[in-house]
Amino acid sequence: MPLPQIAIVGRPNVGKSSLLNRLARRQVSIVDPAPGVTRDRVSAVIEIDAPIETPKGTPPKLVEITDTGGWGVYVADGKRYDDVGADLAGLTHDIETQIALAMDRSDLILFVMDGQAGVTSLDETIAKLLRERNAAGRVLPVANKIDSEEWVPFGLEAAAFGFGEPLCVSATSGRGMQRLMDAIWEHTPGEESEPESDAEMKLAIVGKRNSGKSTLINTLAGEERVIVSEIAGTTRDSVDVRFEVEGKSMIAIDTAGVRKRKSFADDIEYYAYHRMLQSIRRADVVMLLIDATTEVSQVDKKLAQELQRQYKPTIIVVNKCDRIDKDQIQPEDFLDYLTEQLRGLDYAPIVFISALKREGLSELTAMAHNLFQQAGHREGTGHLNTVVQAILKQRGPSSRLGTQAKLLFATQVSTHPPTIVLVVNHPKLFHGQYERYLLNRMREELSFSEIPIRVLFKKRTRLELDELKERGKEKSGAIEGDE
Repeated sequence: MPLPQIAIVGRPNVGKSSLLNRLARRQVSIVDPAPGVTRDRVSAVIEIDAPIETPKGTPPKLVEITDTGGWGVYVADGKRYDDVGADLAGLTHDIETQIALAMDRSDLILFVMDGQAGVTSLDETIAKLLRERNAAGRVLPVANKIDSEEWVPFGLEAAAFGFGEPLCVSATSGRGMQRLMDAIWEHTPGEESEPESDAEMKLAIVGKRNSGKSTLINTLAGEERVIVSEIAGTTRDSVDVRFEVEGKSMIAIDTAGVRKRKSFADDIEYYAYHRMLQSIRRADVVMLLIDATTEVSQVDKKLAQELQRQYKPTIIVVNKCDRIDKDQIQPEDFLDYLTEQLRGLDYAPIVFISALKREGLSELTAMAHNLFQQAGHREGTGHLNTVVQAILKQRGPSSRLGTQAKLLFATQVSTHPPTIVLVVNHPKLFHGQYERYLLNRMREELSFSEIPIRVLFKKRTRLELDELKERGKEKSGAIEGDE
């Protein structure tokens, strides 16, 4: 059963993003005093507990709540032009289209107003729009910024719109939030829902500005889920979009386009950059979008280094392939070029696509599932020991003092990423160049050919060795070849 959908709408600077973050109990949407920070529909699945007056044991409900851009944002006072002179008013139509879509698809609409500022002409415009779209019966008015009792009369002015008495809350302090959550529980349809499956794959799509991330998201989702614009830096928040391909459910995370940190225009761009890093951390697989029409940049290389640092399964996605002359440039040329430019990701698969023309997308999603499965694979302890011993026998690390490297025991201790502990006599012998050689050979011999492997070298201690052996027996049965 689909989750109940809740949209948060209102004019700029009424605290919609703060309200979403308060309901979600985490930082989902960027909060900044400047108008127009939120542009896309930013969603979060949250759990709403049953009101205290319901029968004991009534389970909570899961709902999907969506923050939207401020209506009339570029009519309001604020920064109309970005740091390169692009007219941001050009985004107004797209932002308002996303707001209208959220209204039409929602079971409940939280119409948020600034309780301290009183009713404004923009509030009246939004109220009129809600009535015109036959949404009045789904509206729950909310007067935000009611930090104390003295502001309540001002917040109640919103009752004049005819949507009922507004709930007076403060997203900043949490005042009145329990009443709001109880009202959400009462107004959302359907029975309680099961949480999303832990097996649902999360895909983060990262890349420099204007590489086509939002276009790819919309193409995968089959709808205009996020705003696509020639204006660089349109996407600020990290936007989760759920969709299915051939019956397989996944979540794609659109992220802000990246440029050099010294070029950041303001705090919002700084926050967006760190949201992008958080998205990488929570993703199962990352798609690194490379623009086929431009050279690999320092930003692309920095992102590649970050993906290696976080041990993330990565697909190098060459987008906009429809714009290149295939008579002059062959895919083989790209393969050699990317291998040279993105050092350290030589194991990552490369997929050529055109997000705009829907070319190569089935191969892309199939590859994402393949990497997800590789990252979740667990090697048997016996087989792992046999493989590593054979690699060492063929070529072991060299020592100036003639010390011979020995493997005492090997076991895989976790997945996502696959983490392998090697108990050896001298860990220092395995560091540096030999570690890279060992990782490459392990990818050839084990079921981790296209993903990063984390290897930990530990010196023998009797207690730790016994503990690792017991853990290996629990994971894969009796240890073959154990001395």
